[in-house]
Amino acid sequence: MAKLVLLRHGQSLFNLEGRFTGWLDIDLSERGRAEAREAGRLMKNSGLSFDIAFTSVLKRAIRTLWIVLDEMDLMWIPALPCWRLNERFYGELQGKSKQETEERYGMAQVQSWRRSFSERPPAVALDDDRYPGRDDRYRDVQESLLPKTESLQDTQERVLPFWRALIAPELEKGKNVLVVSHGNTIRALVKHLENISDLEIEGVEIATARPLVYEQDDQMRLVCRRYLGSAPDNRQKGK
Repeated sequence: MAKLVLLRHGQSLFNLEGRFTGWLDIDLSERGRAEAREAGRLMKNSGLSFDIAFTSVLKRAIRTLWIVLDEMDLMWIPALPCWRLNERFYGELQGKSKQETEERYGMAQVQSWRRSFSERPPAVALDDDRYPGRDDRYRDVQESLLPKTESLQDTQERVLPFWRALIAPELEKGKNVLVVSHGNTIRALVKHLENISDLEIEGVEIATARPLVYEQDDQMRLVCRRYLGSAPDNRQKGK
C-alpha cells in the first residue's frame, strides 16, 4: 500500500543562529546539507521509493528535496513546490533571535507563540519588506490569502486545502509521496492525520531531516507512524 513520508528540511542558517525564520528565504547550513544527504541515504537503504514529491517555495526545503532525491537517484520524479507548504508565518518575529524576543516579550509569551495552537505573534505591516505581498513569488496568490502573522491553526487551515486537493489523491491512487516542508507545517499535518488535540500538539516536535513514515492500510487509512533513524518521537508537554 501507499506510503507517505513527511520530512522537515535540514538545519538552516537561522536555525543555527536561533532566529525565527517563517517565510524568510534562508538557506541550509553545512550541517543541514549533511542532514539532507543522510535522510536520503536512510530512505534509500530502508527500501523506500517515491512516485511524486511536494515542497514549499522556500529554498531550505527545496534544497533539502534536491539533495534527498539526488541521494536516492530519484531526481526524475515530479516535484511540485507550493506556497501553501511554507513554514508558519511568524509575523514581526521573523528574523529576530529567540533570545531577543524573550527579552522583549518575556519567555512565557514567546513560548506560547511558539507552541500553542491558536496564538498569533504580532503582525507585520503591509509596507514591511517581510510581508509576502512584496515578494514576486507570491504575485499570483490572492492577496487576502497572504498572511501578516499566523498561529499554528492558521497554518493548518492554509495547508489542508492543498493536502486534500493534491497530496491525498496521490495516496489514494497507491502512489508513494514525499513531502519536504517545515516544522510547523508538518506539525499541522500530523495534527490532522493523527487527530491530535489542540493541547497535545503543543508537545509535538518535528526533528530536522528525519523521515516520518506513514503507511496506508487496505481501508485507505494512514497508519504505522515511525521515524527512520535516531530522531525521538517527542510528545512531551512544554518543549
